[in-house]
Amino acid sequence: MFDRYAAAAWIGTPLDDALNVGIRNLSVEFAAGGPDALAAQVEAAIRTTRDLLPAEPAGRLVRWASSVLSLDDFLVTRILEIAVHSDDLAASVGIPTPELPTEATEIVLGLLTRLAAHRHGPTAVLRTLSRAERAPAAITGI
Repeated sequence: MFDRYAAAAWIGTPLDDALNVGIRNLSVEFAAGGPDALAAQVEAAIRTTRDLLPAEPAGRLVRWASSVLSLDDFLVTRILEIAVHSDDLAASVGIPTPELPTEATEIVLGLLTRLAAHRHGPTAVLRTLSRAERAPAAITGI
């Protein structure tokens, strides 16, 4: 899963890149029915997931885009997306970011830390997290 993000072609692409525009257009389609309809879709997905997920076999593989991941790794990618985009959404409407369960936060921070170290080098991440006065001027994203 780490390798999937580390090699992702979309990292660093501009906001007007075709892939980013396509994602935004798809999001607009999902939200077209308004907030109540979208909330109902989310609730239905949560119910379905709660019913089906526990029955999945250990070691199950999931095809996602051009990757094949274990179910556990796939779920980590979804937790990361929920964390990042919950923050995006909250910031866009001026409300506090919802707090995620501790386990989810630890998973996301672990993955993002590994990706940042891969992209910027471990010393840059170490300094960013522990010595702001020696942190690189720009260490953002993955």
